[in-house]
Amino acid sequence: MTLKAVLFDMDGTLVDSESVHFNIWNYLLAPFGVQYDEATFCQRFSGRPTLEAAKEVVTNYGLTISPEQLTDEKYAAFGRFVSSNLPAYMPHAKAVLEQVKASGLKMALVTGSAKDEAYPILKGYGIFDWFDCVVTKDDVNNPKPDGDPYQLALDTLNIMADEAVAVEDTFTGVTAASNAGVAVYAVPNHFTLEHDFSKAAGVFADLSEFFKWLQTRL
Repeated sequence: MTLKAVLFDMDGTLVDSESVHFNIWNYLLAPFGVQYDEATFCQRFSGRPTLEAAKEVVTNYGLTISPEQLTDEKYAAFGRFVSSNLPAYMPHAKAVLEQVKASGLKMALVTGSAKDEAYPILKGYGIFDWFDCVVTKDDVNNPKPDGDPYQLALDTLNIMADEAVAVEDTFTGVTAASNAGVAVYAVPNHFTLEHDFSKAAGVFADLSEFFKWLQTRL
């Protein structure tokens, strides 16, 4: 089938937001006397659903807050922070987005983040409208690692799974795209280098290397 679209993850793939997530978590956990170092936290929780991470933290430390409440507070705090403190682009991310857009391919953003987390970043950089569709965890019943977010993107773009490729940086994201039947390429960051990418069709050192490969498909 002819390639028609590229489906991008956001956190850790397009923007360097993992450290922001880490700092927000530590800010929220400080009143409970819980703190993580960045490497441990990001290696353990990068790409995992926020509620799943909250359940683990609450259980491990016996926190006097429900995982659901902690999750809601995390979404709100992250959204407030990035509204005025945009995380940096990942290397080559903006150039690759511009090149993919110029190529005529459709583009979708498929993120495990909530709308309150993703929209301020996309709109802050002025790239929200670059995407033909934006799918967040709020748009599906079963977020990543389930395939529902990617299936919703395919349905919205009116394309088949074999007409798209996905770009992810975590085991959770690669699993989600794979579960939807989309060929997925991993571009790990320094926190996710040790993730299991066995379900990926390929692994690239950075987004520029991914785009070089993509050009061979156009």
